[in-house]
Amino acid sequence: MGIGRKKRKVKHQYVSPSLPAIEFYLMLALIIAAAKGAGWLSSRAGQPAVFGELLVGVLLGPTVLDVMSNASLGGPHLQDTIFLLGSLGAVMLLFLAGLETDLSDLRRVGGAATTVATLGVLVPILGGAALAPLFKLDLSSAIFLGIVLAATSVSISARTLVELGVLRSLAGLTILAAAVVDDVEALVVLSLFAALATGAGGAAGVALVIVKVIVYFALAVVVGRFAFARLTSWVARANISEGLAAAAITLALVYAWGAEEFAGIAAITGAYVAGVLLTRTELRRTIEEKMHTLTYSILVPIFFVSIGLAVNARALNGSYLGFLIVVLVLAVVTKVAGCGIGGLIYRFKPREALQVGVGMISRGEVGLIVAAFGLGNGLINQELFSVTVIMVLFTTIVTPLLLRASFVEAGEKVNV
Repeated sequence: MGIGRKKRKVKHQYVSPSLPAIEFYLMLALIIAAAKGAGWLSSRAGQPAVFGELLVGVLLGPTVLDVMSNASLGGPHLQDTIFLLGSLGAVMLLFLAGLETDLSDLRRVGGAATTVATLGVLVPILGGAALAPLFKLDLSSAIFLGIVLAATSVSISARTLVELGVLRSLAGLTILAAAVVDDVEALVVLSLFAALATGAGGAAGVALVIVKVIVYFALAVVVGRFAFARLTSWVARANISEGLAAAAITLALVYAWGAEEFAGIAAITGAYVAGVLLTRTELRRTIEEKMHTLTYSILVPIFFVSIGLAVNARALNGSYLGFLIVVLVLAVVTKVAGCGIGGLIYRFKPREALQVGVGMISRGEVGLIVAAFGLGNGLINQELFSVTVIMVLFTTIVTPLLLRASFVEAGEKVNV
């Protein structure tokens, strides 16, 4: 290793991306372009863009084209990655919905939202349990189906309300607040049911679930109220490239992770809470603008398309057709009736109560999470799981259509 030794020349070679990475790029390009194109066509037809985005997901999925199994487009190994990006899209969509929520308005509808959510959970569970004697289901499976029916996904309704320009109407605010409460109540019921059905912890396990939920929300609010304003203000003053956007994304993801990891509730609920708490900061509008482009250009289209990609309607045999039709009807009627009655109790006008009931129909990713939990824990079989997934897709597609119709027919000023 003497001084006079000649240095060896190192030849740097470009390492090309692996084939799966290239396939991933192509699949993302296909999904985003198809979603945006379908959304544009849907808007041209006078419907919310989300309807087209969901429908194109069904067409690309195993029900029709099954692009994920096409070797030249990616193959099955990309499916998990696409679904992970889709779940991130759901989290960021709810985070934005939280940022667009006015806390004073939420307080105004708090009591109504709780009543709407509670009846929106109770009525579907009773409806599911009623299917046991009709279709010779065991009571445990029927109750679990009721719990899936009790779930509500605010992401579909939130996107539609934003598109229609009625997010801050009385019905819009009630839907947002009630969907969050409904999510918490339905997932707490799921946790209690699982604890009782599997004997996991008995009464102590049930009590622990309730305590975790209370502690999570208490800590989330305390941290948000006392730390968010200081943190965002400091980051905005610091010389960090896009630091404010990075801080906002971090908070959304941490709250989403905490909701599912510690409280056992959906991650989207934690993201929504983070967004609501950030509305108390002076930089709310700046954060909202920075998040909007990233979320709506890439993540949200992937999320809605991924819902369609998860469905395989061809897997169901004819013997389940009658049962499926009853479940689809029940999915709409129980939410509209339960949540609508909740609105009427708080003296909403009939059209507003109907709008609230319709806005709570979609089960979206929350319904899929609950259904997957049931299948993984042996609470339902594969056939019943397929029925619940079709139901989730059906309610996800019809919600924007019915929601738009309920506002337009009521004479509301909407953006088309």
